[in-house]
Amino acid sequence: MRARWALVLLLCLGSPLLLAWAQRRPVEARNGMVVSAHRLASEAGVEILKKGGNAVDAAVAVGFALAVVYPEAGNLGGGGFMVIRLRDGSVYTLDYRETAPLQAHRDMYLDERGEYVPERSRIGYLAVGVPGSVAGLLEAHERFGRLSRAEVMEPAIRLAQEGFLLSRIAAENLNEAAPYFARFPGSRKYFLRPDGRPWQEGDRFVQRDLAETLKRIRDHGRDGFYRGQTADLIVAEMRRGGGLITHEDLARYRPLWREPVRGTYRGYEIISMGPPSSGGVALLQLLNMVEPYDLAAMGFHSSASIHLMAEAMRRVYADRAEFLGDPDFYPVPVPQLISKAYARHRMRDFDPERTTPSAQVRHGNPLGYESEQTTHYSIVDAEGNAVSCTTTLNGSYGSYVAVEGAGFLLNNEMDDFVAKPGVPNMFGLLGGEANAIAPGKRMLSSMTPTIVTRDGRLFMVIGTPGGSTIITTVFQILVNVIDFGMNIQEAIDASRFHHQWLPDVLYYEKRGLPRDVVENLRRRGWQVVERSGYSGRADGILVGPDGRLYGGADPRGEDTAVGY
Repeated sequence: MRARWALVLLLCLGSPLLLAWAQRRPVEARNGMVVSAHRLASEAGVEILKKGGNAVDAAVAVGFALAVVYPEAGNLGGGGFMVIRLRDGSVYTLDYRETAPLQAHRDMYLDERGEYVPERSRIGYLAVGVPGSVAGLLEAHERFGRLSRAEVMEPAIRLAQEGFLLSRIAAENLNEAAPYFARFPGSRKYFLRPDGRPWQEGDRFVQRDLAETLKRIRDHGRDGFYRGQTADLIVAEMRRGGGLITHEDLARYRPLWREPVRGTYRGYEIISMGPPSSGGVALLQLLNMVEPYDLAAMGFHSSASIHLMAEAMRRVYADRAEFLGDPDFYPVPVPQLISKAYARHRMRDFDPERTTPSAQVRHGNPLGYESEQTTHYSIVDAEGNAVSCTTTLNGSYGSYVAVEGAGFLLNNEMDDFVAKPGVPNMFGLLGGEANAIAPGKRMLSSMTPTIVTRDGRLFMVIGTPGGSTIITTVFQILVNVIDFGMNIQEAIDASRFHHQWLPDVLYYEKRGLPRDVVENLRRRGWQVVERSGYSGRADGILVGPDGRLYGGADPRGEDTAVGY
């Protein structure tokens, strides 16, 4: 209760918008819950649950629906990660991250003087990795789905063919990206109005070519995307703009079932995604580093608790830059990184009163003892099956290149590789040899789809978009629930902070901290900066002791929890 009153007081001291968030309650349901970035996608998932589909069926329906209604990040042309926990307690993690084309090479974004050219890896054809989303969704459905492929894809096809009404935010986002869409013929065709006027709230957005692409996937499975007409359209688009993806790249792509990463925190089991996502490893490291301390006694958003959590963040992101990458190309020391002994070692020089500047913090030695326009959705069905899924194009609208004739955008995930050692990517993250570009390699990610259990029972499904802030957002939501006693909506609504080692800056959301806390952090030596944007857009589900489901959707966007 103390934490809850502290949250209300903090929000009252902030903006009117934050005060409105404090009054929100979780959505309650008995039979199933879907929380995603768009109401129509959440409703598509519940539609499938009501037809007798399970959580995986619903996840596949939501994934394809987001490709229609949320083009900023929902996609056919990107990739993602999925964590699945079945009612019997078995856990599976699916990696459908994009891969570097076979013609890719480590210096492809450097000019003749060896200098990094940022736009090459962020906008246009060279920024595109081989898409994995379609293969991943189909793989999950084939292994665990109950309904037919036609049934789970029907809502997305309907939304593309009949269209849907744009919200104010969706129209604004499309208009903001218009100068980039104008650079590519397919994007001009699909995402700019033919009369040249800006999009308006209430405009109907129809995507007939995308509907036909979805129908080919419905009728032919992965061959409806990675071979045949759609593959021909992708390769033709690549050739038109000097991209690297070939028919061979598409035909060779495969999603991979990976071992989940597991750990514990105060009696809860944390199940998350392993490499090539850095998210699960980094999340467990953060939790291990703060577990020896009494966060509840320190208080929610006190200078003491933020100081501790940010010092843990600093050390974890230093490790991320050195050790995390595609495990098929680099030996990632996962067991050592997530051990509690290693966490104690990393925090041995923690000073409760002073910061440790990032210039003095280097990666540890675990052998001695992973755009912000990503999107996440969480699903629980009536049987207790759960899915936590994070998917992305990387930047908002990815590379801004749409495949002419197919109607979907391609990713700019190649920017998540290290283009040149010591040079940060679009999210300011550094990396080394573990994440260097190589043909067929999967780029490092921060995506952190996570499932939490307690005493063998499902407790929470959580995840978020947010680029480099993904890991710290999931970390804070877990701490808000477990240490500070918040419900899922309060935990998601609460303002957030972020540190990623370099740059050596502690960011917090606008009006997210009281002045005295900021001043106390500065006295400890922190460079504290109020950022204009938000950290993440989390979607979560909490399971009550009686099995009732509580859905929390992030008010930082238009995210929606729908249950029944």
